[in-house]
Amino acid sequence: MDKFKTYLVGGAVRDRLLGRAGGDRDYVVVGATPEQMLAAGFQPVGKDFPVFLHPRTKAEYALARTERKSGRGYQGFTVHADASVTLEEDLARRDLTINAIAEDEQGALVDPFHGLRDIELRRLRHVSPAFVEDPVRLLRVARFAARFAPLGFAVADETMQLLREMVSNGEVDHLVPERVWAETRKALIEPRPSAFLEVLRESGALARLFPEIDALFGVPQRVEFHPEVDAGLHTQMVCDMAARLAPGDALIGFAALTHDLGKALTPKDVLPRHINHEHAGLPAVRALCARYRVPVEYRELAEIVCREHLNVHRLAELRPETVHDLIARCDGFRKPERIAQLALVCEADKRGRLGLEESEYPQRPLLLKFLAAARSVAFKDIDGQGLEGPQIAEKLRRARIAAIKAA
Repeated sequence: MDKFKTYLVGGAVRDRLLGRAGGDRDYVVVGATPEQMLAAGFQPVGKDFPVFLHPRTKAEYALARTERKSGRGYQGFTVHADASVTLEEDLARRDLTINAIAEDEQGALVDPFHGLRDIELRRLRHVSPAFVEDPVRLLRVARFAARFAPLGFAVADETMQLLREMVSNGEVDHLVPERVWAETRKALIEPRPSAFLEVLRESGALARLFPEIDALFGVPQRVEFHPEVDAGLHTQMVCDMAARLAPGDALIGFAALTHDLGKALTPKDVLPRHINHEHAGLPAVRALCARYRVPVEYRELAEIVCREHLNVHRLAELRPETVHDLIARCDGFRKPERIAQLALVCEADKRGRLGLEESEYPQRPLLLKFLAAARSVAFKDIDGQGLEGPQIAEKLRRARIAAIKAA
């Protein structure tokens, strides 16, 4: 390693400066060739550019490289990596200044783009005008906003202007579905997903990528149930509450994000009431999921929450038969975790409202109590002698309803 220099870069440096627990440690190697790396015992793993695993620690070491735009979209780049590429050239291709700080082997910082200043200013600022060449960066900036908003970070004005340009010049339209979904899923597990939506909306990307969600903004709700009034603002608050109640759970976050899509479809003459919005929203949920190839388990829970959230809110008013059939519709007897997830998102929905953030939600433990009572009755407990299959199923249903009633 004495012939070339290695630097710790990216998130590990940024997070240490922010006093956060570090994740992966990535290194840049300056002045080396792939042959030298192999001779030093490193294992090659990079497909598109030279990346190696350290023979002992298995940390990633990438050769310093530059990137030049050669086509549309995030894959339209020509990568150049050799021993002549400098550290500053490598850092210049990174997205944000706070991610373009390096640390040498003695612990000294190399900060050519003033990332340390932006950490102090709490600004998410682009490194260079080349930022606009990669549309994924728009999503990454929005995701970093969701991560660092609790620390006071905001997107710099000039960077927001570049995001708007990426939308207006059509660069954002070249995002492939898998990348949009991957970045969105990551944003939903950050502490403030609402900031992700805010950045997308302010840049104009929300209307382009998620028109179903963008359409919620400006739609009024009944103030006695929704003191925040605006359906888009409510969705942001529900996403933040979901992140608080189920930290790191993207499945819960996605169901929270899509639970009220039907409100954007309410005829204007009946506003601010939203009659039947829970059913009206289902096609919009399915369309969004199809567009971004959202995994089946995410789509299924999103549909369940969209369809059933009003039923859970008024759970105490429902007859035992209705509670049983709700659980059955959700396949809750075979997949009880779905009912727990439904109840959790419904709590986020109730508490994701202005002034109700600390309110109680007794429906969640009550629904789980009813589920446990109903699941305590099984086929083996039913005397099915002389009965056909449908008759046994109905007898089981009646026994489960009785258990719910007793609970």
